[in-house]
Amino acid sequence: MTDLPKAKTRPASNWSAIWVLPLIALLIGGWLAWRAYSETGIEIQVRFESGEGIQANKTEVVYKGMSVGKVKTLKIDDEGSSKGVIATIEMNKDVEQYLKTSTRFWLVKPSVSLAGITGLETLVSGNYVAVSPGEGEPTRKFKALAEEPPLSDAKPGLHLTIKADRLGSLNRGSPVFYKQIQVGQIKSYVLSADQNTVELKVFIEPTYASLVRKHTRFWNASGISIDANLSGVKVRSESLASIVAGGIAFATPENRKDSPPTDPSLPFRLYEDFDAAAAGIRVKVKLSDFEGLQAGRTPVMYKGIQVGNLKALKVDPDLSSATAELTLDPLAEDYLVTGTQFWVVKPSISLAGITGLEALVKGNYIAVRPGDKGGASQREFEARAKAPPLDLRSPGLHLVLFTDNLGSLEVGSPILYKQVKVGSVQSYQFSRTKKQLVIGVHIEKEYEGLVNASTRFWNASGITLTGGLTGGIQVKSESLQSLMAGGIAFETPEAKAPLQKRIPRFRLHASHDDATQKGAMVTIKVDRADGLRTGTPVRYKGLDVGKIEDVDLTDDLQSVLLTARITEVPERIARVGSQFWVVKPELGLIKTSNLETLVTGQYIEVQPALKNLGPQKDFVALTNPPEIAKEEAGLSLVLSAARRGSLKIGVPVTYREITVGKVTGYELGQTADRVLVHILIEPKYAPLVRSGTRFWNTSGFGFDYGLFKGATIRTESLETLIQGGIAFATPDGDRMGVPARPEQTFPLFDQFEDEWLTWAPKISLGK
Repeated sequence: MTDLPKAKTRPASNWSAIWVLPLIALLIGGWLAWRAYSETGIEIQVRFESGEGIQANKTEVVYKGMSVGKVKTLKIDDEGSSKGVIATIEMNKDVEQYLKTSTRFWLVKPSVSLAGITGLETLVSGNYVAVSPGEGEPTRKFKALAEEPPLSDAKPGLHLTIKADRLGSLNRGSPVFYKQIQVGQIKSYVLSADQNTVELKVFIEPTYASLVRKHTRFWNASGISIDANLSGVKVRSESLASIVAGGIAFATPENRKDSPPTDPSLPFRLYEDFDAAAAGIRVKVKLSDFEGLQAGRTPVMYKGIQVGNLKALKVDPDLSSATAELTLDPLAEDYLVTGTQFWVVKPSISLAGITGLEALVKGNYIAVRPGDKGGASQREFEARAKAPPLDLRSPGLHLVLFTDNLGSLEVGSPILYKQVKVGSVQSYQFSRTKKQLVIGVHIEKEYEGLVNASTRFWNASGITLTGGLTGGIQVKSESLQSLMAGGIAFETPEAKAPLQKRIPRFRLHASHDDATQKGAMVTIKVDRADGLRTGTPVRYKGLDVGKIEDVDLTDDLQSVLLTARITEVPERIARVGSQFWVVKPELGLIKTSNLETLVTGQYIEVQPALKNLGPQKDFVALTNPPEIAKEEAGLSLVLSAARRGSLKIGVPVTYREITVGKVTGYELGQTADRVLVHILIEPKYAPLVRSGTRFWNTSGFGFDYGLFKGATIRTESLETLIQGGIAFATPDGDRMGVPARPEQTFPLFDQFEDEWLTWAPKISLGK
């Protein structure tokens, strides 16, 4: 037996290389499953009004030129009253975050309109669904828009609102031009809340946004504008695109080049055309006279230059007036303020001459006079019935005349100097009090030096007849023109008498003789003009020394200014120190005076100055007649009282109900806690006042009532009952005291004590 090696044994292995292939297949299958899951799109549903142009598994969803989804299925929407189509769309998973409630979908397809061709690329690629991401809550159901939405307000550029009276041929996408370059487009339009205007949303490209300023004007540039007249034919169009599709143009007026940037929140106005925008200030004027005016033809003129046009004329329901809509040049914008005046000019022939002659050629027109620059802006006015007076800013002298009667004067009547016309009447109206007429006069610049403060004006209208049986009859007339149309003449006696006011005032005398009356002119300021009028006399000691020629309010309306002519001794009256006051009737139980003024009327009294301290022309009337200053003899005393009561200067001081003195004045004490009453005791009765004398106020009456003794009413006298008074009593015996000294002070009691009435000292009176 052969010794063979013993075989070694080992366990068999369970793993085989064949298992590698199933493992690899498993990994590949898992990866494919994960990839399929991760790339699976998100299904959403979009409702369209119609499925026309949409194909399942073909129509894509495009965002900014990139495909982000595809329509999978289409089915009819059976829900709701209106039938539609629901498209199931598979969206890319990476756009899930944009599927919000405000996300919008719409179908893009080729469209040809006057505004242009859109969706042209779909002719090659086919229709597609466009998407615009939005904000809101996540959702999977949407409703497609019928058309492409307007540009977003978030898009860089300038977004504006423009209000138009009507839409016309404008549409979405209509271009916006600046100097015939398209710089933007109309985004959308909607009827305003009040349904009176159309609100256009406009987008301006960022490059051109700075061209729009605060005072920029927009106008409708659609179609062709043709203006034909005798001068020729003018054709205007912005561009071929605006002729076909409509459009808007804008520009900033030359006078507004410094206009600040616009505020996008404030809307602009869309003017009808270029002319309306160029002279585009709309103004409404209410007219009482609108004869011969034609909308579109009647011009608005300023000093012979056309500054606007009448765009529309609407007669009011009562047929008595009309409202004119004017379009004025932008240069006039700063002058359309409070004070601007409008009126209708038409030919007029009168005795004063021919006016509005140019209207015979060009037809009736509307004239305008601008107000002062800087006033409150205004766009609605009421026209004057006739042309206003010459502008106060015009060269020459403007003055005012006051008269009681207008006579035959009218606007245009001449102002004559030595029978040469140097000016004219510009206007006339009643004064504030309606008692006089105020005439506005203009003196031409080359003649304004002929008028100064000494000038006298008189009415030179018509014919003046003078004469008698022995001397014959003399006929006077200033000129043929003044004979027919009325007129005013003047003369200036003094070479140097400067005017005091920018617009001086003069009295218009009835005749030459009245105007050349000699005397000095003075002004007297009074609180009120009750009973005072032109012709009221100025008197001194009952004699007429002058008369009032004019009554008017002061500039501050607080007082009345009397203009008077002093004809007697004017050099003694019209000087410093003279005093004037109004004499009026006084009626009372105690005192009655000046009763003659009840018949003759009130008048002005004057007290001439005693000393010549120089001339004076302006005076302020005294409230009461002046006290004639003189030294009166007697014993002057001072009474100290808690209050003045009804005491007045001049009330009596009595002793045993006999008047022995009077009150001469009163004032507050040094510490203002007492009233000091000054009295004067007549010399004859001065010994009655002693150091023990008691003074009391006798004003009014005393009432004493008792159950058993009845009622007793006491008063010093009827005079003291009404106007007040002071009484005193002096004791007898040792209490009498020594005689009172001048200016000695005594207390003034409110009432007497019964004992005082029993005092009866024997005192010798002086002579």
